[in-house]
Amino acid sequence: MEIVSSPAKHFYEFEDFRVDVGRRLLLHAGDVVTLTPRTLNMLLVLIQHRGTVLSKDELMKDLWSDTVVEENNLTVIISALRKALHEKPQEHRYIVTIPGRGYSFVAEVREILGDSNDQVAVPPGNPVIKRVLEPVNGSDVLRSEESQFHRSAVLPPLQTSGRKVILVSLLLLILISALTYLFLSNRSTPAETETPVRTIAVLPFRNLGGESSDEYLSLGMADALITRLGNLRQVITRPTSSVLKYSRSSTDPLAAGRELAVDALIDGRIQKLDDRIRVTVQLIRVSDGKPLWSEKFDEQFTNIFAVQDSISEQVALALALKLSSEEREQLTKRYTENTEAFQLYLKGRYFWNKRSAEGLQKASQYFQRAIERDPGYALAYAGLADCYNLLSYYSILSPKDSFPKAKAAATRALEIDESLAEAHTSLALASMAFDWDWASAEREYKRALELNPNYATAHQWYAEYLAAMGRQPEAMAEIRRAGEIDPLSLIVSAAEGYIGYFGHDFDETIRQCEKTLEMDPNFVPAHWFLGWGYVQKGMFAQAVATFQKAVSLTDGDSRMLAELGHVYAISGQKAKAREIVHQLEVKSQRQYVSPYETALVYVGLDERERALVWLRKAFEDRAWQLMYLRVEPKLDRLRADPRFTTLLRDIGLAA
Repeated sequence: MEIVSSPAKHFYEFEDFRVDVGRRLLLHAGDVVTLTPRTLNMLLVLIQHRGTVLSKDELMKDLWSDTVVEENNLTVIISALRKALHEKPQEHRYIVTIPGRGYSFVAEVREILGDSNDQVAVPPGNPVIKRVLEPVNGSDVLRSEESQFHRSAVLPPLQTSGRKVILVSLLLLILISALTYLFLSNRSTPAETETPVRTIAVLPFRNLGGESSDEYLSLGMADALITRLGNLRQVITRPTSSVLKYSRSSTDPLAAGRELAVDALIDGRIQKLDDRIRVTVQLIRVSDGKPLWSEKFDEQFTNIFAVQDSISEQVALALALKLSSEEREQLTKRYTENTEAFQLYLKGRYFWNKRSAEGLQKASQYFQRAIERDPGYALAYAGLADCYNLLSYYSILSPKDSFPKAKAAATRALEIDESLAEAHTSLALASMAFDWDWASAEREYKRALELNPNYATAHQWYAEYLAAMGRQPEAMAEIRRAGEIDPLSLIVSAAEGYIGYFGHDFDETIRQCEKTLEMDPNFVPAHWFLGWGYVQKGMFAQAVATFQKAVSLTDGDSRMLAELGHVYAISGQKAKAREIVHQLEVKSQRQYVSPYETALVYVGLDERERALVWLRKAFEDRAWQLMYLRVEPKLDRLRADPRFTTLLRDIGLAA
């Protein structure tokens, strides 16, 4: 079987669709419908053999004549074609699946050849057969067969006795097909005997354009797919932070897959040429390198959303996932239809993932510009909320200049789309770190995890909340779950040591942070938390060296200076500690320095009056560090003071 050759002007029409064979285009009401070449070939084969059942073997031989592929690839193409035709599940307006046999195209088709207006039409289905089958209810199989046998209408008229014979034969065939389907559906298929894919990674796409200005597309395309696939509950998708380091073009995909500890990965190439985009993508099983699915796209850039839809849906089909209606909707959900806004959003995520002061500031600008292009772009608001949350954590902006903006952006995102787990997580962090609204924070974290149980950041930040509340076993369970989802995340790994610290397991803090530094010796948070563990163990020389390293890596970050001043003070080097108080004062004249940091040095110096004065200033500033007031070991020497108890009560942390 092969596609029938056609003249230059050759069309097929059915309902509002027209296939231009010569130009290889599918149009709907005059608009071009995006189809991959193989999907268009499938449509042509089905139309040219309309009214007959084409077996799966025939179709696979025709579409992949020079390649050995699995039957699931055929299912993926059929699904993509049905979506392009706007055919809903079980509707069977155009394509009917005959269980255990194959597929048939059943719509009325008009064939137009050359310049002639002559049309060859396939008339509607046989009304006699339709009447016989309509009373049968409760069986999707029979409904499929009904549509399939509409093709009998293309036969010449039969005598009444002949019709009876045909009807009996058709009904027997329906019964046999249904029984065969039920029998086979209860047996294991070859795909089911293979190890199912439970974890997946999307590597940054390789930019073939060579333009540095288009680098954002490489990571952006991966990030967009990660967002979509991350909504699937049956598969854990590694977050963007885990795949960042594989942006180099020399990355070995299978080696990356093994390092990420995933069952399968998506590897792709992307090239932007003026207003067009070319994408090559494949889904690979990591254990043996076997391609599970692959496709090429060459589209107008404005069709990038259709490309993402197709990749996401076909990956889910290739993995043989049984999706709920909600998951299916989330899989192809478009947060914007504005390509300019989308490009700005991708650039925002590109700079956000750098996690530097400059990167966060640039990211917030791009997210804001994306919102200006599309005021209904919920993901851009969520990205903006993430930026403002971390701009305070990094002491780039004061809490009063950042957290309210984060909260406003997250709230607006949820007004547009309540199902956005990222926005619930950002809102929870602002509620916890700035509002000290503990009940609201926990409610938002739980909602985020209800929407996306595989969102590692939600597990991490919820663990920090639980630690602040003194719920140590729950906190450790949450941070370890985050580590299972994102095993290569440096911040999640370091945060496990951080959680151990608030539970007074300082050996665990040291062990976990040293483990993190084996992955990246220059990861500042790991040095930061490691120093905490050393201080509580009385290992002051190691603590000094660790914080000196952190100060060097951050070019004198005020948080690291304060930690160094604290350990200088408690180890008896009081002159050095006072010098750091002076440095913090000078630094505060040109940038934001939290009063909490000055308080920390005075705690080390055991100057309680000054320490409590500066803690009260931190309270007035809404310093995020105060959320740990109940569990912070460094502050234990102040707990007997009534003013400290009052401070705990004012924050809502009194026992």
